[in-house]
Amino acid sequence: MAIRRLVVAACAILCVAIPTRAYANTHIVVVNGNAPGVGFNDPTPVAPVGGNPGTTVGDQRLRAFQFAADRWGETLDSIVDVVILATFEPLTCTATTAVLGSAGPTFAFRDFPGALLPGTWYVSALADKLTGTDVAGSDEPDIVARFNSNLGQVGCLTGTRWYLGFDQDHGANVDLVTVLEHEFAHGLGFLQTASISNGALLAGFRDAYNHLIFYDTTGKQWDEMTDAERAASAKNPRHVVFDGATVTRAVPSVLQVGTPILRITSPGVIAGTYAVGTAAFGQPLGSPGTIGQIVFGLDAADAAGPSTTDGCSPFTNAAAVAGKIALVDRGTCGFVVKVKNAQNAGAVAAIIADNVAGSPPPGLGGTDATITIPAVRVTLADGDTIKGQLAAGVIAMLGLDLGTRAGTELGRALLFTPDPIQPGSSVSHWDTVATPNQLMEPTFNGDLTHSVKPPEDLTLPLLRDIGWFPDADLDLVDDAVDECPGSDLRATVFVGRENTGVANAFFANGCTIADLIAKVRAGAKNHGAFVSGVAHLLNSLKKAGIISGKDKGIIQSAAARSKAEC
Repeated sequence: MAIRRLVVAACAILCVAIPTRAYANTHIVVVNGNAPGVGFNDPTPVAPVGGNPGTTVGDQRLRAFQFAADRWGETLDSIVDVVILATFEPLTCTATTAVLGSAGPTFAFRDFPGALLPGTWYVSALADKLTGTDVAGSDEPDIVARFNSNLGQVGCLTGTRWYLGFDQDHGANVDLVTVLEHEFAHGLGFLQTASISNGALLAGFRDAYNHLIFYDTTGKQWDEMTDAERAASAKNPRHVVFDGATVTRAVPSVLQVGTPILRITSPGVIAGTYAVGTAAFGQPLGSPGTIGQIVFGLDAADAAGPSTTDGCSPFTNAAAVAGKIALVDRGTCGFVVKVKNAQNAGAVAAIIADNVAGSPPPGLGGTDATITIPAVRVTLADGDTIKGQLAAGVIAMLGLDLGTRAGTELGRALLFTPDPIQPGSSVSHWDTVATPNQLMEPTFNGDLTHSVKPPEDLTLPLLRDIGWFPDADLDLVDDAVDECPGSDLRATVFVGRENTGVANAFFANGCTIADLIAKVRAGAKNHGAFVSGVAHLLNSLKKAGIISGKDKGIIQSAAARSKAEC
């Protein structure tokens, strides 16, 4: 058995660990790693909110963790507890950016009993599920989670704080339960372990996630590629997909038809389809879309913005913009300010050209209910291409390509592979073009629900593909092939209420001896037929060497005595 540590706990347990449980198909144990008086132990009084009955900041935080743990606990099946070492502590934060938190697996294992594939890394919690034992040991957490206690404090994401309720009524605040569900998914295996900078596999072995990554440029799976090929694909936007069968089957029920695009029809030298990032405000893109000429939106170089093309002040060429698609540059002021100025000038749509290199173009954040025109972002390179032809008259359509589902390529879900790479985000998330927004995109969207499965979300299908198969009776056999999905897993064979004391052998098809006897009972017309059927079954088991002659006699006698129960 090989063991590899993936993530080292960022902080030690500073006080006595306090476990809480999610009693469902999987027990999720959240271990409080904070010192007295801070984090989960913060005694600051607060009023209950959104179904969270906690009366202190620390208690509400811990209850939110438990609520998110419960959502996963009732969704996945494992006979082994999943242990999360959790802390709330000060993390990086400024007035405009913040690290919300992180979570990841502490270990990965390969070639253990029960592993679905040889030479393949499985994160700790998944390895436990597949083998039915605590592979790392009972003293080791499966997942380490750290979240930012600074959020909501002065100087940290001004105007934004954690929402600790369970009802998703978070408004402009960050819904902690949603963030937790996302990060817990990483700890459960929604991540890959190869280097995204040089493509090297972890210790030379693939993992349960990255062996299902497909690169359409080379037509290869990731575990078939060279390191250089993997590294190249990790920064080739919208050409890398997750090739798992469960995800692919779920795509039509989750992702909407219509990929956001900018299609330029003239001049011919730049005609084609360009990727766009959509706005969280304004009119959604549609089909046939908004058609018009693209023109620069010009404004004064003033205190609002030093450039005449940044759109931060009222446009000075409103007459030229009216009825057309306004193009402005990113920078200085917020996206909603730029688009509102374009709308006020009479533009039918707005395009914001990025001011830093990178692809694909991110979306446009912000809120303004008075904006009614569509708006998108294009890359720096595409913006420069368009600007170079404005004098020739650029005609374009801003809308949806109804030939594809948003977030797919050839029917498979796209992974996030931006150029340049984004450590911690590249490859281990869905592409941001997915519509509706998905839990496992690299940024959190305010319209997410707490659902992790279809028809809202693709997270559970991916976990199914890497090995989290459904197992309602926790017998380590996939329900899809389990011939006895409600197995009697008692150690000895019971016939009715009588304990025979004979070992209850378990078979690869998911059945035990007791299950097989129950099947005979279910198909028997009367007690005599039942006893006869049991005799035939026991003869077969004895012939196969599974039970002894003595065992056969004990069970047969118990079957004969069970007439009153037939």
